Amino acid sequence: MVDLDALRTRLRGLYFGETPQARRFRYGLVVFDLLTIGIFLLEASIVDQWWIAPLDILLAVLLTIELSARLYAEQDRKAIYSLATLSDVIVIVSLFLAAFVDNLGFLRIVRALRLLRSYHLLRDLRSDSRWFKRSEDIIQRTVNLLVFIFIVTSLVFVSQHNINPQIGTYVDALYFTITTLTTTGFGDVTLIGIGGRLLAVIIMIVGVALFLRLLQAVFRPNKVRFPCPDCALQIHDVDAVHCKHCGRVLAIPDEGVL
Repeated sequence: MVDLDALRTRLRGLYFGETPQARRFRYGLVVFDLLTIGIFLLEASIVDQWWIAPLDILLAVLLTIELSARLYAEQDRKAIYSLATLSDVIVIVSLFLAAFVDNLGFLRIVRALRLLRSYHLLRDLRSDSRWFKRSEDIIQRTVNLLVFIFIVTSLVFVSQHNINPQIGTYVDALYFTITTLTTTGFGDVTLIGIGGRLLAVIIMIVGVALFLRLLQAVFRPNKVRFPCPDCALQIHDVDAVHCKHCGRVLAIPDEGVL
């Protein structure tokens, strides 16, 4: 008989504990997430291969086991309705249905939303890496930008590669996405059909504005997280002496590195 209480305690220790073994386990989950994203991108550019469907089913089973273990270990039941849980459920469903229904591939990229979003992972990285602690904001902004580009590119590829000879590979879809988002607009690759034109309109209206904001966020000067004792403002310039909100003199530790 499996001791369920002991199993839950063990899982909680791995997912939320502070031991070196728990940290290695969580870093292993990040590596697994990166591998799944790489597989999803590879599958997007390869069609009609016999091994894709079995691989999708295998990944779906592994992701289901990991999600079940995480939810079983979770103390806060609200985590069931979190963005990470919702994205995992969408990915798992798309993987199981991929063997029977086409054009679900773009949903799999939402797995990337989990990267660097776990509070416990961020806490581990802050304590283990001084470089990450200094660069946390720009890393998260860069991840947000890459996830956005991947999602838009996947939408373009999945909706066009079967009907548009100009979108034959994932790279073609990426090329169209970048030229559109940057307003370069060479015009050598275009989307066809009513759906394609509507998608292009959405990318141009919504995508360009969001893309520029994400791009600006990546290259925005680094900030430091330090709660102001008076007004609790969290984000300040690296060399800030006073709080911009209330004027309180700040003693921000910089470890001698700017």
